Amino acid sequence: MLNTLLEAISLVSRLDNQVVAIVWLSFKVALATVTLATLIGLPLGAFVAVASFPGRGAVTVFLNAMMGLPSVVVGVIVYLFLSRSGPFGGMGLLYSPVAMVMAQTVLVVPLIAALTRQIVEDAWRAYSLEFRSMHFSLGNSIVALLYDCRYSLVVAVLAGAGRSLSEVGAVMIVGGNIEGYTRVMTTAIALETAKGDLPLSLALGMVLLTVVLLINTGAYHVRQWAMRKYG
Repeated sequence: MLNTLLEAISLVSRLDNQVVAIVWLSFKVALATVTLATLIGLPLGAFVAVASFPGRGAVTVFLNAMMGLPSVVVGVIVYLFLSRSGPFGGMGLLYSPVAMVMAQTVLVVPLIAALTRQIVEDAWRAYSLEFRSMHFSLGNSIVALLYDCRYSLVVAVLAGAGRSLSEVGAVMIVGGNIEGYTRVMTTAIALETAKGDLPLSLALGMVLLTVVLLINTGAYHVRQWAMRKYG
């Protein structure tokens, strides 16, 4: 056990090429996922929080329920869409980083949207009368609230980043865990553990845990700083 741990630390400290390649791909996929999910999730969550339309309660429940959507289910659905017999099979995206980003985006959008809805809805209760007195349109209200809640919304985005980095089921299905092409930290950990290469899986696990810890620490400090500054 001690030898395995020491070897894992050695792989990380000397920036082993295989570890660096896997971590770098993980970051690229996560960054693309979070960017897309943020562009979709923030306005979607704010719209549900501010707009009044039939079925709004059902949409809210749906967003909250989708936060716990099993990743393997998403993986299978995206797989069916991208497979040769699927509607997008001709694009040749299956078993590629693009397919992984697509699957992760489906998982992360509901998380960011649901958290955004709650944050913006709380602010809307405080400012709705003021906005209406100034004859703000729906679009102007959404933009203003998103800007006003920007520091709290950073927490939602970071939560999405954590979900993306820790995802394994969907990316395993649509990415295929191809060495040097679609192998990210979570899928590599699963594979190397099964193969018995514990030092490599432990090294990747250490990196993943460190990154997730840094993300959560950043989210906590951003929220605390915003509360001190803006009450």
